Amino acid sequence: MFITCDCQHLKQEVKCNASRTSEGNTKKTLSCDDECARLARNHRLAEALNIDPEAHKDDHIPYSNETLKLFRENVKWAQSQEREFRVFAADETEKRLRFKPMPAHQRAFLHALSEDFGLDSESMDPEPHRHVAIFKTPRFVMAPMKTLAECVRIRTAVEASSANITGTQKKLEANNETYNGFLLSNPRFGLTLEELRAHLASSLDSTPGLTYEISFLPSEEIVIKARPASSSTVISSAAIEVSLRALKPSLMASTSSKNLAAFIQLCALDASLNILRRELDDPANNGGWSQVAAKAAAPRTMPRQMGVGQRSVYTVLGSKLRDAKKKREEEKKVRESEIVVDDWEEEMRKEEEQEEKANAEAQGGIEVLDTIEKGAKAAEMAELVEGNTEIDSSINVK
Repeated sequence: MFITCDCQHLKQEVKCNASRTSEGNTKKTLSCDDECARLARNHRLAEALNIDPEAHKDDHIPYSNETLKLFRENVKWAQSQEREFRVFAADETEKRLRFKPMPAHQRAFLHALSEDFGLDSESMDPEPHRHVAIFKTPRFVMAPMKTLAECVRIRTAVEASSANITGTQKKLEANNETYNGFLLSNPRFGLTLEELRAHLASSLDSTPGLTYEISFLPSEEIVIKARPASSSTVISSAAIEVSLRALKPSLMASTSSKNLAAFIQLCALDASLNILRRELDDPANNGGWSQVAAKAAAPRTMPRQMGVGQRSVYTVLGSKLRDAKKKREEEKKVRESEIVVDDWEEEMRKEEEQEEKANAEAQGGIEVLDTIEKGAKAAEMAELVEGNTEIDSSINVK
């Protein structure tokens, strides 16, 4: 049989020993200990504060994240400190508890735990004798009902459950992503949205109740997103996908005949036009362009040996490639030389300044030539005058 204390907290298994002449242990009880007294005080306090203890037994964690983090770093040591806290909290006569000197990270755990218990804490004395002292103040009520180890187990279970739920939810969302648009790959160079709308208007207008948003992506691809024509129109995602699948052959014919894009496929888009899923990436899509391209891959063959005196076809091909490359480089140089100027007025002004400068330099050169020519003529006249003077002198002498 089992015997208990008055509060039913303590329980012990004993032999009955009852007989016709003796009651044995049937009326024997246990005496309540200090833990029973603490539980009784907590019960009276919970009733006074109108607190339901049962509501704090499931997932409620009365400790801060910092306390749990420090507890996980050194569980065995932290449990011994927690026991000292609980003994101190249960003793109504004790008002102050001083711990021995310890490192800073251990003192941080004591400060965090005292805050969770509703105690005041203070670090005293300089290093290496710095230690922590805790005090009971009016804000202290009682020690938390759950231990740190229990709260760590609860937190771990909750985090694991949340991770499983999140992973399952993401998987379901990924599987439920329906196609709501088209993706055009390798669009024609210089193709504009207005031109694309004009070419595809007849096909897109064939689906009543839907309107289409056409946009360029940073990858130079084009997306066509379908949505209800008005806010009052309610169309399910599955219905939109069915309409797009029926519309796809018409769009493929239009894009192919007018050379608008190299390929078109269904895709799933979010509100920011991010591609969540492509038709070619769908493993359930048995077929499509990727399968055709894989089957049509050319088999590997050994190069054919040439006979003596035969001319290699690769030589001709290499010369053609070289000539084509040279032609492309020449065209590139021509395009670079024909640079389109953004501000033509500024360019005209610069050209006029250059022409004025050239004219000024030319005028200066003409003036210099005139000066040189005049100097040469003056020198020639001086020589003539000097020669005439000598002739006159000789005539006078004779």
